[in-house]
Amino acid sequence: MTDSSETGGPGAAKPRGPLDGMKVVELAHIMAGPVCGLMLADMGADVIKVEKPDGDDSRRFVPPSLGGESAAYMMMNRNKRGIALNLKDPAAVEALRRLLSTADVVIENYRMGTMERLGLGYETLRAENPRLIYAEISGFGRTGPYAERGGFDLIAQGMSGLMSITGEGPGRPPIKTGAPISDIGAGILAAMGVSAAYARMLQTGQGQKVDTSLFEAAITQTYWQSAIAFATGEAPGPMGSAHPLNAPYQAFRTSDGWINVGAANQRNWERFLDVIGAPELGRDPRFASNHDRMSNLPDLVEILNGHLEKDSSAVWLERMDAAGLPAGPVLDINQMHRDPQALARDMIVEVDHPAAGPVKTIGLPVKFDQTPGAVRRAAPLLGQHSRQVLAEAGYDDQAIAAMIDTGAVIAA
Repeated sequence: MTDSSETGGPGAAKPRGPLDGMKVVELAHIMAGPVCGLMLADMGADVIKVEKPDGDDSRRFVPPSLGGESAAYMMMNRNKRGIALNLKDPAAVEALRRLLSTADVVIENYRMGTMERLGLGYETLRAENPRLIYAEISGFGRTGPYAERGGFDLIAQGMSGLMSITGEGPGRPPIKTGAPISDIGAGILAAMGVSAAYARMLQTGQGQKVDTSLFEAAITQTYWQSAIAFATGEAPGPMGSAHPLNAPYQAFRTSDGWINVGAANQRNWERFLDVIGAPELGRDPRFASNHDRMSNLPDLVEILNGHLEKDSSAVWLERMDAAGLPAGPVLDINQMHRDPQALARDMIVEVDHPAAGPVKTIGLPVKFDQTPGAVRRAAPLLGQHSRQVLAEAGYDDQAIAAMIDTGAVIAA
């Protein structure tokens, strides 16, 4: 574990991820923008999270909490330094301007026009800092007829078509995915865009605007179903855990639960039949090819469930693993946290939080052999690094104390 209060600042010892040296100012709340910031921070960037006086709204996503701190907030904001500014105060706006004048990246997910009203719009900041990469994450993007609409994951999932393909089957109520994938996806897309723009900036010295949205992030999840619709003119519907193009590739019942089986290609289909002891299905014309299996999917699923319900999940998974057949259990979140592969890949890590103590979090999903990223610190307390960050921006102790006294700055 690492002492979160000591790492991440200039001169502090820390793992050197591939983005070490990148300075990011995060003007973002709740999820999509913070996901972008945590991705960049995990890869070595110094991410300074700017919060309003009462903090990011996710600080109030309780229960659950640990040591009085929101578990949701701590998940989304590890690896960042935190400063709290009252942007209704001109002194706070000027402090933010100073931070942005030396930043490589700013991330914002405010409503359209908010930054301009603060006098910190893209064109203004670009004139003051030509190297700045200005990342905007919004509900629908900054152009088009929906540009001024606010955005939420649920709305994006519905409008993208995702909710029409998620669920148990036709005629059921629309279902969103369990995870807010448009929020998370938009944050990941923004981090990808920022990294690409940063590479370009290092070559040319010129920053640029990076613009993505929850709507677009959700649309990118429909590649297979969109391909089907483009080709046939028909909109695919929900199929439970089944695949729209290959079979069998879904969850099946066992005597004590469920397992996923990926027997979609012909070789794996034949292996599957060997494992379950049903060679006759290979001679059944309903299931001879993938096209046949997709055309007769309900019959196929009923027959395969009948075979797999004869034994336990553990027994079937052992047999399938021995046969080289892609298969796996359907784990709940706690089981996933204990999975040996998740642990071996450092996807479950622990950091020290100044209020909550040891806190577990999700690790960096991209590994680098020469410049490894890392989760170095827990999420900041509200205003935990306000004094430190302002001092780096050139403010002396007296000026910082004055801003704290007037409420322009909140310090832990």
